[in-house]
Amino acid sequence: MRLLLMSDTHLPKRAKRLPEQLLGELDTADVVFHAGDWVDTATLDLLEGRSRRLIGVYGNNDEPQLRARLPEIAYAELDGLRFGVIHETGPAQGREARCAARFPDLDVLVFGHSHIPWDTTAPTGLRLLNPGSPTDRRRQPHCTYMTATLAGGLLTEVELHRLPPRR
Repeated sequence: MRLLLMSDTHLPKRAKRLPEQLLGELDTADVVFHAGDWVDTATLDLLEGRSRRLIGVYGNNDEPQLRARLPEIAYAELDGLRFGVIHETGPAQGREARCAARFPDLDVLVFGHSHIPWDTTAPTGLRLLNPGSPTDRRRQPHCTYMTATLAGGLLTEVELHRLPPRR
């Protein structure tokens, strides 16, 4: 199973549209995760229309029309792994322990908010993944998103993709 992870798209404020490279990933993804801060409903409509399965949440910059369509926290079991999606997890310091305590029944937590890519594992085994932002790099060197493979109950081939600068 091919997974595509993104967050903090902030359209159309940070970019006019999603990058072509990211849009191309939709064709091969079995499940698409979006960890909030969509900002516009058009991006949600696009991903709902092009994704085989979309798991998304709203973020702190999302208006009532998005909050009406998306949960604050989403849960899904895929191939025996328990996933959670949330926008914000708080400061980087202590994140693993804090998230492991808050989500003891999860195997993987996808989150966003900081625009800073993150891939760590808590002592409890909880994998924390932040794909960064494909449209707003903030203080990061690149805009980013992630892909991963899920097979036999194992999450493998987790890859951070760096996007070329926008012209």
